[in-house]
Amino acid sequence: MARKSVQARQVKREKLVAKFAERRAQLKAEGDYEGLDKLPKNASPVRLKNRCGITGRGKGYIRFFGISRVKFRELASDGKIPGIKKSSW
Repeated sequence: MARKSVQARQVKREKLVAKFAERRAQLKAEGDYEGLDKLPKNASPVRLKNRCGITGRGKGYIRFFGISRVKFRELASDGKIPGIKKSSW
């Protein structure tokens, strides 16, 4: 499980990106790079990281499910993800 501060920082970045998205698009369209520099650094979508929705883990993220590989395996083994089952051949 990721530290609470790391998860909180990620949430803060997501809010900033959403808040400044329209302004960023406008400045980019105008080519005003000085204006873009004046926006907060965390308002850039590049600074977002995909994290597990349950644990906050940053590595081993499965985009389709929005969770890490560890949680995916646990939930799939318990049968809590519809349509997913363990197979062997």
